Amino acid sequence: MDAQWFQNTVIAVIVLNGIALGLETYEEQFAAVDGYFLFAEYAFVGFFVVELLLKIYARGLAFFKDGWNWFDLLVVGVAVIPASEGFSVLRLLRILRLLRLISVIPHMRNVVNALFRSVPGLGTVIGLLFVIMYTAAIMGEKLFEDISPQYFGNLGTTLYTLFMLLTTENWPDISDTVIEESPYAWIFFVLFIVISAFIVLNLIIGVIVTSMETEVSAERWEEDQELELQQHQAVMKRLEELGKQVNQLSEQVREMGGRPVDRDAEPEPGGQGAVGQDDPGEDAPAVRTAERED
Repeated sequence: MDAQWFQNTVIAVIVLNGIALGLETYEEQFAAVDGYFLFAEYAFVGFFVVELLLKIYARGLAFFKDGWNWFDLLVVGVAVIPASEGFSVLRLLRILRLLRLISVIPHMRNVVNALFRSVPGLGTVIGLLFVIMYTAAIMGEKLFEDISPQYFGNLGTTLYTLFMLLTTENWPDISDTVIEESPYAWIFFVLFIVISAFIVLNLIIGVIVTSMETEVSAERWEEDQELELQQHQAVMKRLEELGKQVNQLSEQVREMGGRPVDRDAEPEPGGQGAVGQDDPGEDAPAVRTAERED
């Protein structure tokens, strides 16, 4: 199930399913081939069901330990629901099958995992942004309520206006309306945009980038650990083979009547000297007797 050809086949079928769903939106142009779209729908659903069954068979209970597998089960399960009137809304969720590309393509999956890992840090930064916007909304409503009620008439309207300022999209239209009546209002708009759009939003981007770097580093660390383990196992296997060869050579030496050489053994005291040298101590008395007779 983890073979590259199988993954490529699943990706291709998901893409084809997405194209078919897109073509179905042109109802007038493709009304004549509506039956083919229905046949294609059954074929796609059947393929995805078989794919999940094969994964469950291959991985067993380990299949249910992965959250992405649960996501695939949910998306495919919705597609299996009968197309009755009571489930017509759920049938619209078949479009979510396109999101299976995230669970199939590893790089997309890593990006989404990094986003989920960044949620704790993002919560703090988003909370800071909300505090800034809420404070600015109250100030803006009090300052510009009478000048521009269409943008600062109440707290809800002011929050929506500040959100438009946060996106920096057409913000001069809002600010010019207020500045015409209050020339010093530009201070409020400049400070809000700089703090919210340029500082706090960059903090959010920084948290996400840091989380993605951590995710990539963790994946590389796992790959390095797996590579080191494989190298260690290869070295230990080679050492074991060398040990067996040494034992075989030792057995052969013993069978030939010798003994294995022990380089660490020390020479025995009083042992025989170098080869070709005689011990002069045994012939010395005979030499002295011959000299006295002469």
